[in-house]
Amino acid sequence: MNNSSHAVLHLMCGKAGSGKSTLANRLAQQPHTLLIVEDSWLATLYDQQMKTLQDYVRYSANLRQVLSEHLVQLLRHGLSVVLDFPMNTPDRRLWARQLAEEAGVAHCLHFLDVSNAQCKSRIKHRNEQGEHPFVLSEETFDLLTQYFVAPTEEERLSLIRYGE
Repeated sequence: MNNSSHAVLHLMCGKAGSGKSTLANRLAQQPHTLLIVEDSWLATLYDQQMKTLQDYVRYSANLRQVLSEHLVQLLRHGLSVVLDFPMNTPDRRLWARQLAEEAGVAHCLHFLDVSNAQCKSRIKHRNEQGEHPFVLSEETFDLLTQYFVAPTEEERLSLIRYGE
């Protein structure tokens, strides 16, 4: 019997402040579903070392490498996983899709298609609340957004698009 037959790998795609974490938390309320939050892991493991975008890229890649086999095993054992990692580039989405394929489970890319203005407003509010592991400046948002690539049909992803 295949324990993974109903497991799903949920993926989040959207600019900073688009609502990925809010949606991820909601999806994780489903039975037999585990939420894994990149920002929490990075803040715990690398908080003092992570100063630049290049640091983030390096440490995020390390985290994905370490977690890959563990994620496949969770999925194979029937747990759905919500990855609150920004799947904002084709290479990140390929990595995640390959995890689902290796585990033999379905995947769903949740694409939050939100304007820059709305994202910046949400980030400002989030920064003021002080509950997020990282404070994000408008300049950093603009820098990150330069690297954002919306998903395409060629990526062969099961996709749900959310607007503002």
